[in-house]
Amino acid sequence: MSEDGDATSQVAELDAADDTPEVAMPPGDPGQAFVVGVDRDAVLRRREVVRTVERRGAWVTAILGGIGIIAAVYALFAFRGSGMWPFALLLIAAMLPLVISTLLVYRVQADRQHWYDANELPPVAMRISGKGLELACDGAAFPVVLPWATVRGFTQHKLLGQYMLDLALERGVGATTAGVRGLDQPSVRSVVKPNPLLRPTGMFLIKALDQPVHVIDEAIRHFSNGTAGVQR
Repeated sequence: MSEDGDATSQVAELDAADDTPEVAMPPGDPGQAFVVGVDRDAVLRRREVVRTVERRGAWVTAILGGIGIIAAVYALFAFRGSGMWPFALLLIAAMLPLVISTLLVYRVQADRQHWYDANELPPVAMRISGKGLELACDGAAFPVVLPWATVRGFTQHKLLGQYMLDLALERGVGATTAGVRGLDQPSVRSVVKPNPLLRPTGMFLIKALDQPVHVIDEAIRHFSNGTAGVQR
């Protein structure tokens, strides 16, 4: 083959290499943060899915609570004088939290929508550094800050056909734990410690992140000295 042919072949190989998508790797400098961005369109679609799932769950719990209360009231009148009133009142007391939880879901959604309308979507989902995790939870007014001693990383699961990352905290960690910031926000509580009566919606939609899960896992293990990671 001629030299011109070799040169043309080499240029073609370089062009092909340039077209290969690059994946960011965790920085070697522990003082430099590893940043994971978000796909705006994917996040907006997920917001609608989360809104629908939360409302469906809220209405299911409200219906169950309403059925229980109606049954208790019916028993009070239908079996008057039978001594069942303590059990009926106990059933009403047990069903009231189900109805109240529905109202709380709508209140959280209203606050979240108000925040959406007043704030632009943050371009960064998380910052991973030697100090810990900084997470931009959707609908939260300010980032969640977690030192490595308070977090185990993330767990990966599938919800409604989409893979999600959920935050995994160490046992006993809460909003008042030293070094922790932002866990007391309603939108954060709705995904980090969801109401047990409602289906969890996940903290991050994996396909909305601009880094693959294995790279995020490597970055977390790198900066946490192996104490945290992504559990699949």
